[in-house]
Amino acid sequence: MADTDLGARRSAIYLLDQVLGERRLLSECLGAGALDRLPPQDRARAQRLATETLRGLERADRLLHKHLRKKPPLTVHNALRLGTVELCQGEAAHGVVNAMVQIISGNKRNGHLKGLVNAVLRKIAAEGPAAWPELRAPRLPKWLRTPLVQAWGAESVGAMEKAHFTGAALDITSKPGAELAFDGQDLPTGSRRLISGGQVSGLAGYDAGGWWVQDAAAAVPVQVLAPKPGEKILDLCAAPGGKTLQLAAAGADVVALDVSESRLKRLHENLERTELKAEVVVGDALTHQGQYDAILLDAPCSATGTIRRHPDLPHAKDGSDFGGLIDLQSRMLAQAWTLLKPGGRLVFCTCSLLPDEGEVQVEEALAANKDMQIDRAALDISGIESDWITEEGGLRLRPDYWPELGGMDGFYIACLRKDV
Repeated sequence: MADTDLGARRSAIYLLDQVLGERRLLSECLGAGALDRLPPQDRARAQRLATETLRGLERADRLLHKHLRKKPPLTVHNALRLGTVELCQGEAAHGVVNAMVQIISGNKRNGHLKGLVNAVLRKIAAEGPAAWPELRAPRLPKWLRTPLVQAWGAESVGAMEKAHFTGAALDITSKPGAELAFDGQDLPTGSRRLISGGQVSGLAGYDAGGWWVQDAAAAVPVQVLAPKPGEKILDLCAAPGGKTLQLAAAGADVVALDVSESRLKRLHENLERTELKAEVVVGDALTHQGQYDAILLDAPCSATGTIRRHPDLPHAKDGSDFGGLIDLQSRMLAQAWTLLKPGGRLVFCTCSLLPDEGEVQVEEALAANKDMQIDRAALDISGIESDWITEEGGLRLRPDYWPELGGMDGFYIACLRKDV
């Protein structure tokens, strides 16, 4: 067996150990260099294997349960989970079983369990592929599922879980007038969805800088803001920068602010590649000063709307930090309002499925600010369904929307106007 096969799989198991054992997000692990020693192709494979295993974790555990008298050590369990997912997705049994046995046999602490791995995965190879599609779409953990069911109902949450299990395609936002020279599906809101995957930097036109990767739902807030050439616009919490690129492409005079210098690195790279201009500022949204014609506040949030792309989130988080995030959003919105010129507009958005991070925030802001009005007309853009508009006048996007097109991220978006 090639060392590269073992390297990618061994690294995938390490990532699973970090998410499920240490409650670390995959992004944290990757940012800390967890896969840096692997060649690019193996880095991509390791990340894909870990992501697919997390996405199908409940199904894998259901299949493994009857073959395990007790739960094995985490690393062994994760090797079994990874092996189960690979086998049920059609990978050759000989290669998968041998790889997992070899990986565990080389583990000083758990090498004695290589026989267990061999026996269990051979049973999974025989019966798992037929049983896999009959299992339900994996459910969210109770800490998250319960409040979502309270907000949207069990049927809708079940549809979201199906979207999470399916995963997310790659969506593209392009500069006005740019031609996209690769196959894709044009979405109702104007994004293009790639039909087949592939390395982003290898797609036609990447070096020319006419487009960037951005989920279709994430592209909507700027459409709602409707930037105009020459307007001075503040993009608060700008990293990684997709919305900044949209604002700059519209001809606005953009100030892109984020507290994280490292996360702004990608924005600098994309500005250079796309030949767009923005003033990039490392700073705190709560202390920033200035006056702006329009503001986009994509506030820090639970990111529960992005689980179809980040299946590690429900396993690495437990909801304990959500209260602090909700308070931070409220303070950021209040501060941003002081930076907005009279007659200006502010789009508040979060990639969250929790009403406390969306609808409730805007309801409370409207009650607290007599000079704040909600602009329902701003939501009249291409591809937006009328029943996505909420009672207070915001826009609720969910993963179960567009099921025939492959879904979208969950977002809440509201346009707020300041009285003259």
